[in-house]
Amino acid sequence: MNDKNSLMACMQNRELSWLKFNERVLQQANQAEAPLLERLKFVAIFTNNLAEFFMIRVGTLTDYALYDKDYRDNKTGLSAQEQLDEIIRAVAPTYALVAQAADSIAMGLAGHGLHLLKMDNLNASEIKILKKHFMHNILPLLSPQIIDSRHPFPHLSNMHLHIAVTLEKRKKHVFGIIPMPSEVDRLVSIGEGDGYRFVLLEDLIYYFAEMTFGIYKILEKNIIAVTRNADLDVEEDFVDEDIDYRLHMKNMLKKRQRLSPVRLEAAYNTTPALLDFFKDKLSLREPQIFHAIAPIDFSFCFSLDRIIDRDTYKKLVWPTHTPADAFLSAGGRNMFNFVSGKDLLLSFPFESISPLLHTIRQAAEDNSVISIKITLYRIDVRSNLADSLILAAENGKEVIVLMELRARFDEKNNIDWAHRLEEAGCRVFYGPADYKVHSKVCLITRKYARRIQHITYIGTGNFNEKTARLYTDLSLITANQKIGRDAAMLFSNLLIGNLGGEYSLLWVAPNCYKSNVLQCIEQEREKAKSGNSGRIIIKCNSLTDKEIIENLVQASCDGVDIYLLVRGICCLVPQIEGITENIRVISIVGKFLEHSRLFCFGRGDNIKIYISSADLMTRNTERRVEVACPILDLGLKQRIYEMLETMIMDNTNAWEQFSDGKYIQRQNPGIGLEINSQELFVRQAQLAALRPQITASGGSQ
Repeated sequence: MNDKNSLMACMQNRELSWLKFNERVLQQANQAEAPLLERLKFVAIFTNNLAEFFMIRVGTLTDYALYDKDYRDNKTGLSAQEQLDEIIRAVAPTYALVAQAADSIAMGLAGHGLHLLKMDNLNASEIKILKKHFMHNILPLLSPQIIDSRHPFPHLSNMHLHIAVTLEKRKKHVFGIIPMPSEVDRLVSIGEGDGYRFVLLEDLIYYFAEMTFGIYKILEKNIIAVTRNADLDVEEDFVDEDIDYRLHMKNMLKKRQRLSPVRLEAAYNTTPALLDFFKDKLSLREPQIFHAIAPIDFSFCFSLDRIIDRDTYKKLVWPTHTPADAFLSAGGRNMFNFVSGKDLLLSFPFESISPLLHTIRQAAEDNSVISIKITLYRIDVRSNLADSLILAAENGKEVIVLMELRARFDEKNNIDWAHRLEEAGCRVFYGPADYKVHSKVCLITRKYARRIQHITYIGTGNFNEKTARLYTDLSLITANQKIGRDAAMLFSNLLIGNLGGEYSLLWVAPNCYKSNVLQCIEQEREKAKSGNSGRIIIKCNSLTDKEIIENLVQASCDGVDIYLLVRGICCLVPQIEGITENIRVISIVGKFLEHSRLFCFGRGDNIKIYISSADLMTRNTERRVEVACPILDLGLKQRIYEMLETMIMDNTNAWEQFSDGKYIQRQNPGIGLEINSQELFVRQAQLAALRPQITASGGSQ
């Protein structure tokens, strides 16, 4: 099937596909069986996701619309402006959905004594209490400003809440602004009545705004927030090779708060004059103004654990998840001995990250270890792993760290850690100029029994203790020396800026990753064409690479059964008769964030399974350094295959896409077994942890 029109018929725009994914996130807020604060957190995640979408994707498209009129989406042919128009049409109705979800959750929370109130709902006594609090604790911190020829329009920081006002003095009108003080808690306690009663800080300032402008009368007011383009080109103007790269990144980050506005959110419908003034000053169009109805910023829900009592809080959230740990570090277990005899597969967050942390700590302290080399993309602010790298350097071992400073929104944390690691004696270097290093690889080299041994860690997710408790990822620790030599070659190439190189077992982007994916798809296609059974299962976060999509479509036309477990963006439309009828697209959105990238080609004894750091997006396959690693142990292959099959059968958290591009949540029909893949993996990990523990020699006891 080579018809161009047929291929375009089974593709959809990536931005609109992402918006569908975010709506699936919002739907989690309407799951009646979920605890109320967890539902509220999904509202917060939805709004935060949408903000980042505007900062990055809408920001990029806005630049294209202004400066590259010839730009077209290569899947749908839409221009940048056409995509922006479609995005606005899709986003506008979601504000009402957010308000509906928030109102429903608020009613439920009230039943538990937790009341988030509006000022207009309070009685005179409560207003009096809050007025006193405002005058003594809030008003002295405010910096209201009028806007006129001598008081120029101020910079409105990205995503920062402000109170916008129309003022009158002697029949002359002027506009004003009150920035929200960042040093004050968003939740303000009322202090009367049963349970917990709060108002939001922005509502309090909005209500008493008249007290801030003294000689002026307020005619109109609103709560607003501006979203700015945050898609920085970190290589822009970077031509002086003598400039310290960390300093360059710090300077680039300062620009993020001042980039062009792409969205204005307002809490209330006001007369056109007030919002028109801010719209014009921010150079926005009318469609770029959105009326939030509900609070603009829901981040306050993540601080409730510090405010309400523990017993009440526990009723409103999921039970604390403790990852199972069958490889407890206590008792002097030697991870080197264990992995020398058997590959170890870790499944986060169902299993603990402690075996990895213990391995790095052991490497830092073991006299046989010569070097530790690692790629870091996102790490925790308080990282035990980084502390072990520092210890290793202090113990005289060679520690080489490729720190990717361009991990979006984690740049500052990475800059800080790069400085600390370098001061401790680690050799820190950064990714190639035009390619982010997104791979998750750690190589431990030791001189053991008069020979050199490599122990390699390769994962689908970051070396991050915090996200390892929230994101589903798979990680392999292996003493396979072919994989180790490939990893050693990878670091050697990165240290000299070589993006090429030949590898025995690893797939490494941008050189040989995509070609290997396409080759495996072609092999399954050839099986089907010859009358045998071809099968492909791919799990990733996003699928946008047009060439890979086209090859999957061709494989479907030739009879290959294809399952795509794609959490987020999927530009391929499945189940179109005669084109993608053999492709199923499933998105799992649940308690944990699905993050692992897995490839499964074939069936039976000849099955090939890879774990990968890369999504199937052109940026990953062609413009990043990514690594996919084969799973060679037969038992681990079977384990991953069974995990994939379980996810395919999920009828609790799974949404399935159909030929019209819409997703429908799977429902347990009531006559079969309820399958919640995430909860099933939790139970399996807990059972595995109860089995005989691993001894220092690698056997069982």
